Amino acid sequence: MQTPSSNPQEKGPIVGIDLGTTNSLVAFADAAGPRVLGDGPAGAMVPSVVRYGPTGSNGTRPTIVGDEARSGSSEFAGWTLRSVKRLMGRSLADVSADLAFLPYEVVEGPQRTARVRLPDGGIVSPQEVSAAVLRRLKQIAETSLGVPVSRAVVTVPAYFDDAQRQATRDAGRLAGLEVVRIVNEPTAAALAYGLGTTGVARTVAVYDLGGGTFDVSILRITPPEPGSPEPAFFQVLSTAGDTRLGGDDLDHALAAHLAGRFGIDLADESVRTGLVREAERVKVALSESESVAARWNGAEVVIDRGEFELLAAPLIDRTLASCTRARQDAGLGDPPDAVVLVGGSTRVPLVRRRVAEFFGVEPYTAIDPDRAVALGAAVQASILSGGSRGALLLDVIPLSLGIETAGGAVAKVIMRNSTVPTKAREMFSTQVDGQSAIRLHVLQGEREMAEHCRSLGVFHLRGIPSMPAGLPQVEVEFMVDANGVLSVSAHERRSGRRATLQIVPNHGLTREEVEQIERDSLTHAKEDMTRHRVVDLVVNSRLDLKWIRDRIAKFGSQLPAEHLAAVQGATDELARFVDAGAADWKAVNPDAFHACKERLDRLSIRLQEIAIAESLRNAPDARR
Repeated sequence: MQTPSSNPQEKGPIVGIDLGTTNSLVAFADAAGPRVLGDGPAGAMVPSVVRYGPTGSNGTRPTIVGDEARSGSSEFAGWTLRSVKRLMGRSLADVSADLAFLPYEVVEGPQRTARVRLPDGGIVSPQEVSAAVLRRLKQIAETSLGVPVSRAVVTVPAYFDDAQRQATRDAGRLAGLEVVRIVNEPTAAALAYGLGTTGVARTVAVYDLGGGTFDVSILRITPPEPGSPEPAFFQVLSTAGDTRLGGDDLDHALAAHLAGRFGIDLADESVRTGLVREAERVKVALSESESVAARWNGAEVVIDRGEFELLAAPLIDRTLASCTRARQDAGLGDPPDAVVLVGGSTRVPLVRRRVAEFFGVEPYTAIDPDRAVALGAAVQASILSGGSRGALLLDVIPLSLGIETAGGAVAKVIMRNSTVPTKAREMFSTQVDGQSAIRLHVLQGEREMAEHCRSLGVFHLRGIPSMPAGLPQVEVEFMVDANGVLSVSAHERRSGRRATLQIVPNHGLTREEVEQIERDSLTHAKEDMTRHRVVDLVVNSRLDLKWIRDRIAKFGSQLPAEHLAAVQGATDELARFVDAGAADWKAVNPDAFHACKERLDRLSIRLQEIAIAESLRNAPDARR
């Protein structure tokens, strides 16, 4: 007789769900690590908005979930329900302070629970509304994974009480999902960064600024005993926040400011809605740009980042007041070991800067703050299903990390098998005169060309003063901490301009894929090194040719005719190598190319001496 299998993997996958107040996501973790599921024009994020219709002749109500429901919220006021997470497991008295902010009628149901009355008199519970969102997420997971999904880990705020957690389980059951574990949102965010895998006890602050709510939690993560199969223990030491403070408030503050700049009245609902939408666009754009043009009815005003930060500062101060309470309640005197940012509003540069100053720790930003909680839920789901977290970057760096250079080559900054934590620096410069910005493309892999490596991210160092090519001094630092988070910073020494990027470099790679990348690098080693060498020769020779041609034009007449002819001949020969190598790297002999460049370098020494002498002769001190 066969006995039922005890293997949890045979019961189907367990997904991780972030059931948010504003938006919700579903994620899954396998050997390649956690990933958010879903694609299409609307993306993976599902607005936590449900629109009901009048009951039909068959006794059922039409239900619309997500973007379509949100886009018609003003047209179907009263039928469109959002932010029902505030009502989960609460009594009418509990939510009385929230009622003025909810655009639908909330009434008392059985056991004094909060319910929603629709315009036709129908009553729905918050659990039913949440179940509609969960059903959409379940559909996304089943479509993405190609198998039925019946189990999930669902996240909730750390401050949710037992009734609110049970209401979340009930919503899952109504959606056809067994909620196998309820996980605190800050715990999930920490799991997404692997903060329970380093073998040392850590204190972590999780700063969560979403669309409509803010909360901060202080966690204590205790690792298991060596050799124990048990996972790390996450304890919430304290939590604080504001259930009516978020990115929406930033939008409204900016909208009011824009109304003054445009000279318009916000009394009209449609005008206010439209201007808030424009304010949100400007806010998002200001996270990447120093100034943005806001537009309204053909008019345009420019808003710079400093102007927006003045409006945002009082709201961010309110979040930091909550952080102060959380630190005091947790008895946290010293800076925490790590700070994790969650929620789309933490993309605002001022938020990141103020949080870093407050806690005295540079916060983790490598994972999309909208997705961190869902990814962490997927990590927990993988643990429960018997899988592994899929994290590779624990003890050593399995694949080299570097920067794309001119010509598409890769300058490796940290080599594979380096022990973590580790850091390394390299100096770079510009290739074009007057270049005011540098694009930094971060790569992972063992091949010599960017096209054969894995792209980890792109960021820009802007505001470099106009200088000749090769003169700016850009120091790029790679730092990988013990949790496998890569921070890349760029600093132009002459101007002081800085830019940073954080990455988790191993999400999405299995151990088998890492091994295949290593094998490919060995197979193509000779070809790759030759190509890299030719590309570097082309790039460096172009700079040499520009410099030498400029000096010939200025000082060539001071050279003996025979020497000038030799320099010009070598210049023309090197230019032919450059053109040939740029067109097809296989078409040139790199040794001959290199020898030609060295010959020109030797011949141009006299020209360089004349240029230096002229520079000294024309210097201010020399003219006195």
